[in-house]
Amino acid sequence: MTVLTASQALCSIPILPKTEPNFSPEPFTEFILKDIPYKIVYESLRQTQGRENWELILMNADGSEQTQITDTPYLDEMYPHVSPDGTKICFVIDRGMGRNKTRAVCYMNIDGTGRVKVADNARQPCWSPDGKIIAYLKGEFERYTRREYATTNLILYDVKTRSQTRHPIRELHHLYALCWSPDRNWFVGVVHGGMGYSDTILAFEANGTKVYDLAKWSVKGCRPDLSIDGTRMVWGETDWNLKTGIIDLNGTEPKVTDIREIVRCTEDLKLYHIDLSPDSRYIAFTHGSVDGDQAVGGRAEGWNICVGDLNGHWIQITTDGLHNKEPDWVPLPRSLPGY
Repeated sequence: MTVLTASQALCSIPILPKTEPNFSPEPFTEFILKDIPYKIVYESLRQTQGRENWELILMNADGSEQTQITDTPYLDEMYPHVSPDGTKICFVIDRGMGRNKTRAVCYMNIDGTGRVKVADNARQPCWSPDGKIIAYLKGEFERYTRREYATTNLILYDVKTRSQTRHPIRELHHLYALCWSPDRNWFVGVVHGGMGYSDTILAFEANGTKVYDLAKWSVKGCRPDLSIDGTRMVWGETDWNLKTGIIDLNGTEPKVTDIREIVRCTEDLKLYHIDLSPDSRYIAFTHGSVDGDQAVGGRAEGWNICVGDLNGHWIQITTDGLHNKEPDWVPLPRSLPGY
């Protein structure tokens, strides 16, 4: 592993009431992050053995102690998602050039060792709540594309047996940014131009065939994430604002209430890739120029990782602008029932 230097932020976010979110990051002196116990992993485009490629970086919540956990000059590792027990990461790798480029899903230990390939022509992986299964989407075409919604079919991969099972809904098409509810009963994700929808956030049964459009509850946008107890949801409504709401997955159909905006920026910039911390107190997200490409593998020079609370306070925790995207919180190592 390569240990990198990083500027040290100074402090922890106070939980303060706020009527309007800040349009720009606050100074480091406004609050301290070093007491947050969770680390963050993200993708970054940087030099590896003299070659520019995508690598995965692990750091503290204040941006300190950045550690490069992959070191593969001829592979691009991106889209990291950490297992619920904090010990493993699933991610995608791009290999090759031009027409010969391919994308696959893999997983490995949190320190970068023990890599296992899950499937070729696969993308958008996420973990089951017990860490036993990786759900992923098959690529729509055999030929490589960076188009994130170029997907078809949801596959469930058993980490122990390596068996693969297709989701019961056969019409799943053009989905991306999936997350699996803690009760294991629901998937939440985005559909773009598929399944009879234009562009919306859906909730659909993990073990059945019912599908619900969350636009009914004024949830619009992309890249949803669920809290570890399944009661809170965050998402990006536009390129310029992030929202949160209370989600109820226990009724006759999913319902989202108490929706409010938590971060906004000016329209010459972008906000993307929101992720909710394991204790539901903080968010991590990316922030940068409107010219940056938020898609997996898309270049976004000047983009950095930010951390905030749910009351509109946020700061930028990386400063190198090396196309830093897709932050994911690392839960504290713990035992899961039956794991």
